[in-house]
Amino acid sequence: MNSQRPSRGRQSGQAMVEAALSLPLVVFLVLGTLQLFLMLQARVLAQYAAFRATRAGSVAHGECERMSHAAILALLPSFHSFIGMRTPEVGGEHGGGVGAPERLAMAFAPRRDNRYQAGLDGVHTGSIVWINRGLAGGGVESPQDRGFDDPGHLRRLEVRLIYWYPMRIPFANWVMSRMFLAQLGIQDYTAANPLVLAERNANWGAGEFTSTYALAADVRDELASRVGRREYVFPIETSFTMRMMTPVKARHFASMDCPR
Repeated sequence: MNSQRPSRGRQSGQAMVEAALSLPLVVFLVLGTLQLFLMLQARVLAQYAAFRATRAGSVAHGECERMSHAAILALLPSFHSFIGMRTPEVGGEHGGGVGAPERLAMAFAPRRDNRYQAGLDGVHTGSIVWINRGLAGGGVESPQDRGFDDPGHLRRLEVRLIYWYPMRIPFANWVMSRMFLAQLGIQDYTAANPLVLAERNANWGAGEFTSTYALAADVRDELASRVGRREYVFPIETSFTMRMMTPVKARHFASMDCPR
């Protein structure tokens, strides 16, 4: 009977080693799945934000500030938690909290300049959205008010929105950021593999992945810069087009890019 004890001990030790080696991968699968679902939600809200920004520009002569504000308000639920603020009971006089519009205004106020706030948004400090505009059917130099509804005077506002979505799940955000940089050919990762402890060289590079997705040069540079500052983000790009419902004003189109 005593001769079996060392064997059981060796088996127990082997199981512990195997569990330790596989634990990072298991943790990443759980946290990574959660992060992917949050990114899917952010993608849906980004498409809605592009619509809201385009409509805001359409009814406000193409004004960038209104477009940015509309986009940020649409995106707030994807990076700000409203948990903890109680709302008044319906029909009650002593709700002990604030209503939904007030909560939204309180969350929007510190980000109205299109910037994440350090502390409030973790370590993030960069722009929340980038908005690039285009005009189809004529430029800003054409007559703006005269014959606005004439068929030959129709203008379409084309908006390309990039939402710098902050990934918030620890460990998963770092691993996924390194994977994204490698997949997009921005920066290889050759340090120890965080998912397979026995692998000393992860060798994550563009050749390790197959992807047809490409980023514009300015987006690539911004992504690399933010990850370098440990601001783990992912650029979600959406677009929307709508007819201008107000005349185009040249003062709002000194640049086709809204301030970043």
